Amino acid sequence: MVHASNERRPTLEAVAARAGVSRATVSRVVNGGAGVRGEVRERVRRAVTDLGYVPNSAARSLVTRRTGAVAVVIAEPETRVFADPFFGRQLRGISRELSAADTQLLLLLQETRADHERIGRYLSAGHADGVLMFSLHRDDPLPAMAEASGLPTVYGGRPGWAGAEDALYVDTDNRDGARQAVRHLRARGRRRIAVITGPLDQTSAQDRLDGYRDALAPAAADPRLIADGGFTAQGGERAMAELLAAAPDLDGVFVCSDLMASGALRTLRAHGRRVPEDVGVVGYDDLDPAAWTDPPLTTVRQDVEEMGRLMARLLLRRLATGPGAARDELAPVVTAAKLVVRESG
Repeated sequence: MVHASNERRPTLEAVAARAGVSRATVSRVVNGGAGVRGEVRERVRRAVTDLGYVPNSAARSLVTRRTGAVAVVIAEPETRVFADPFFGRQLRGISRELSAADTQLLLLLQETRADHERIGRYLSAGHADGVLMFSLHRDDPLPAMAEASGLPTVYGGRPGWAGAEDALYVDTDNRDGARQAVRHLRARGRRRIAVITGPLDQTSAQDRLDGYRDALAPAAADPRLIADGGFTAQGGERAMAELLAAAPDLDGVFVCSDLMASGALRTLRAHGRRVPEDVGVVGYDDLDPAAWTDPPLTTVRQDVEEMGRLMARLLLRRLATGPGAARDELAPVVTAAKLVVRESG
């Protein structure tokens, strides 16, 4: 049985009759085709509005070979994606830019490595026009799967794998941001400055560690003052405890994400270390929780939402111009990092 509401749904033929034109003319207007006079195009648009006609997306995709959707692939498990405000902020920027272009966001998460095959199949099946991919690790097979699918792809973060020289990406100047953080701690009189890194198979974490080392030069970094916190709050707690055990005389710590810094602050408090009197702390990201910590966190700001917007904008431009676009039209974007001084260091 056909539902009565479906029977009343306006058709392309009804729009054509209302506008006094052919079905083919309506189809060209609805699908953005050329060769229709302005006055006729306006008549068709008025008929579409008057009748409440909604184009059939499946039929449209057969004509345009476009789905009107972009796949967003985050190479992290759900538990981390929904616990870390970084991802929510970046997705907000992506979503707003895609919505403004009348493009749908399809979110694909990787809970385990077994999900790689599922994601690869989805990308190759023609469900999306392009891919936005971020939080990748060095040995991740997802970039190769995106390339094999033939879909235009923009990455969040500087690619760190071989053969990625021509990849499109959006990143922040992580190395300079780290230098600003450590130089600030040194200017405040800190002499034993530790660092809590993220996973070093991610370029953002490696770049921030390199910036930390740059700021300490010409002195070499003490390996006892380096710990991996895995970009999680629990990891920040654990790494801070390791550092205090290995170097109890430390008086400053650069923590490579605000989430890890919140964990580090808890550990310092549990060990009776006052912040900033005994230990100065600087984080990275400047997400909302940075201003809520006790004390409020001095941190390095990267505009995460704007980075999401830029990723989506770059991909939409790539889809509009095609693969033959000039390099200066489509180039990687690196945004500036800026130190935000509060009370922790």
